[in-house]
Amino acid sequence: MPAQGEYVIPIPGTKTPKYLADDASAADMEPSAADLADLDALPTPEGGRY
Repeated sequence: MPAQGEYVIPIPGTKTPKYLADDASAADMEPSAADLADLDALPTPEGGRY
C-alpha cells in the first residue's frame, strides 16, 4: 500500500514511451520511514502555482 493512501497516485505528463515506462515504475517504489519523514519536514509551499 502506498505511503499516502491506496488511491493517491501521480498523473505525470510525458513525451516518450520510455518516459512513460519510467513514470509507471514509480508505482513499485516503497519509501522508507526516513524518506517520508524528510518529505514531511519540508516547508509548506507559499504563493500561487504559477
